[in-house]
Amino acid sequence: MMDILYTGPVPADRESPMTRSETSPSRAQHPSPSQKPNTCCFCWCCCCSCSCLTVRSEDDKRGRRKTQETKLEPFPCETCPKPTMEEIKLWAQSFDKLMKNPAGRNKFREFLRTEYSEENMLFWLACEDLKKEINKSAIEEKTRLIYEDYISILSPKEVSLDSRVREVINRRLQDPTPHIFEDAQLQIYTLMHRDSYPRFLNSSVYRSLVQGGSRSSSES
Repeated sequence: MMDILYTGPVPADRESPMTRSETSPSRAQHPSPSQKPNTCCFCWCCCCSCSCLTVRSEDDKRGRRKTQETKLEPFPCETCPKPTMEEIKLWAQSFDKLMKNPAGRNKFREFLRTEYSEENMLFWLACEDLKKEINKSAIEEKTRLIYEDYISILSPKEVSLDSRVREVINRRLQDPTPHIFEDAQLQIYTLMHRDSYPRFLNSSVYRSLVQGGSRSSSES
């Protein structure tokens, strides 16, 4: 007796294990290797503020500072007479005396440039310049430029400020005044005093001033 082969549809309860595995929901949920997973909404929204993306190494920041300019007009070195030996010695007595003297600021700025931290002095000078403004539109424009050059984390000349000071600035941006950066200016002043000033006094820039002033005094 011949066996008759059945060629009709296979009943659901008699499907092969292979067929079930190919159509099961658990298998359908796994994308193929070439298929990209869906982007996480949280990561997509927050990637711009993720610390791993916004934190830059000091070497990277120094390199960018070398190649990029500020949006503000650069402050030229202040015009002032050559410092006397008495003035040069006063600079070593206190940071305040150095910063109040135009020639002292010029020499300190020259030193900061060698350390790729001139932006601290430029920011301080920009804040001093802003304090003199009385025109509202000029205040708003200078505030915007100072923020983009020295406060924004995207700037190669970003200065080091803590989160509290940044929050204060961000709150005041809608209605800026000539003193909007006062807290930030004080923080950078303190940073230069504590960090850069001691190195300046031991630098070749300052030592050459002292030696040059001593020779001038002896010759006269």
